Amino acid sequence: MCHIYVSTDPRLYECQTRSVRIQGVVTSVRLENEFWSILEEIAAGEGYGVPQFINQVYDEVILRNGEVSNLASLLRVICTVYLSNNRESAAPAQLLALAPVRRAAASARRSG
Repeated sequence: MCHIYVSTDPRLYECQTRSVRIQGVVTSVRLENEFWSILEEIAAGEGYGVPQFINQVYDEVILRNGEVSNLASLLRVICTVYLSNNRESAAPAQLLALAPVRRAAASARRSG
């Protein structure tokens, strides 16, 4: 089982710092590359670039909760919620495309 995870491309979990303007102030956000990729997908789906999406999320969280205590953590959780929601609503064709990966993982578990 762990082989699937430990063989993850190290570039995916390397961190990258990006500057974003939030409420007129430039700030830095440090996330793993994979999270930046997911944010790019989410932002594009919402019709934004990543900086605009982050600014919009920040503004909405401020309106709802009064503060954003940890922006990087918020963005990571947004990514996991997005992935979870997409997994639950995956089209049958997408699930079929994952079948070979699941079979390979199951085979590796049995033989490992």
